[in-house]
Amino acid sequence: MHYENNFQLTLFYRRIIFLLAFLVATPSWAADWPTYQHDYSRSGVAGESLLTPFTEGWVHKSKHEPRPAWRGEAKWDGYNKVYDMKSRQVFDYAYHSVIANGLLYFGSSADDKVYCLDAVTGKERWVFFTEGPVRLAPTIADGMVFVGSDDGNAYCLDAATGKLIWKTRLGPKDYRIPGNGRIISRWPLRTGIVVIGDLAYCAAGMFPAEGIYISAIDVRDGKIRWQQKQVDLPAQGYLLASHTRLYVPAGRNNPVVLNRSDGKRVRVVSGQGGTYALLTGDSLVFGPGKTGTLGFVESNKSDQLASFKGNHMIVTPEMSYLQGDTHLSALDRSRYLDLARKRRLLQSRQKALSEQLKKLKSTSTAKRQTVQKQLTETGQSIDSITTEMGQCFPWKVRCDQPLSMVLAGKTLITGGHNSVAAFYASNGQKLWSGKADGDVFGLSVADGRLFVSTNRGVIHCFEAKRLVK
Repeated sequence: MHYENNFQLTLFYRRIIFLLAFLVATPSWAADWPTYQHDYSRSGVAGESLLTPFTEGWVHKSKHEPRPAWRGEAKWDGYNKVYDMKSRQVFDYAYHSVIANGLLYFGSSADDKVYCLDAVTGKERWVFFTEGPVRLAPTIADGMVFVGSDDGNAYCLDAATGKLIWKTRLGPKDYRIPGNGRIISRWPLRTGIVVIGDLAYCAAGMFPAEGIYISAIDVRDGKIRWQQKQVDLPAQGYLLASHTRLYVPAGRNNPVVLNRSDGKRVRVVSGQGGTYALLTGDSLVFGPGKTGTLGFVESNKSDQLASFKGNHMIVTPEMSYLQGDTHLSALDRSRYLDLARKRRLLQSRQKALSEQLKKLKSTSTAKRQTVQKQLTETGQSIDSITTEMGQCFPWKVRCDQPLSMVLAGKTLITGGHNSVAAFYASNGQKLWSGKADGDVFGLSVADGRLFVSTNRGVIHCFEAKRLVK
């Protein structure tokens, strides 16, 4: 009890000091990027605006390039006759950065370390060693760094110094095996860590037959408060969270939905799989499937309501933005989904009428003709709505950056092959473009700066234009 009281007091003072430091040291326009894609919805929407043009501030070049767990897509799916397949597990192709209180953090899959840099200068502040690849970005909360490793442990570090506060093994024992060209735990932690209140949520395990351990850890002492064992799907990709749910990406498979209160499974959604996912409320967008398709699953549903051709999506109250291989587009999502609901009802009616027509082979011609007419009219209505859905895109422009996307105010920022670009969100006008050393799989925005991470282990810092008061 004495230890817990001391930790509670320490945690209280850390939160106060962290907040005061932030208020004193941070300009009024600044905002943090404390976890992958900014928040636990993985929205990619920054808490600040960035104005172009950007100027390069500093470049950090790691000694080693990232060593992804899965090095590319399958060549083709012969059974389903799908070619030019997308890689569905790209969560560790770059050193994704998170930023809080003027410090930038990232993990390395090559040298098993967590790094802290000065976000203004790029100079190294501290380094922490784990015993396995760190494949996903840390999470920063209340002056602490929460990060998982392929060694099977969740770590809590002091954000200012990198000193270990606690570490917790999620699997049943410390058992190491060869995996993805490295020596790792049989239960590697590859979901990132979500911290809400006094609980840190994460999952460990790659082989369902060995058990996948989805856990809630007390941030005060690292003790596991609840744990659920999953035996049918892996856990790979950034964990997501809403007010009541946890969403666990399952590598090439479809995400699992759990109760946040106890980790019990609610459902597995339908779709084409992939580790990319984002939430809008309790509705889920995920993919990219085998061909670059994002599925939309409504809250409390399992089946997809709609799908979108693209690699990534940004969702705002007014509009959504789709990033594909060759184009960037805006989508009137509300109208599109309303039409999708109407089309789904008509498709159900179409199916019922088709079944009814099959059963009328031995009945009167008049009856069959009536049902056939209804079936034809329903098909025409479906075609009409599908055409109308195609008109829900206010603008569409050429974009050569298909790998990553974030939104900062009215500026859409896209990452691609050796390049990064910015577009005006209201009309798609290209505002700026810059060069990057490698394929840009990671973008972060904080403190008036854009941080660009590439598959070569390079992090570029670009400074945005400042408003003149």
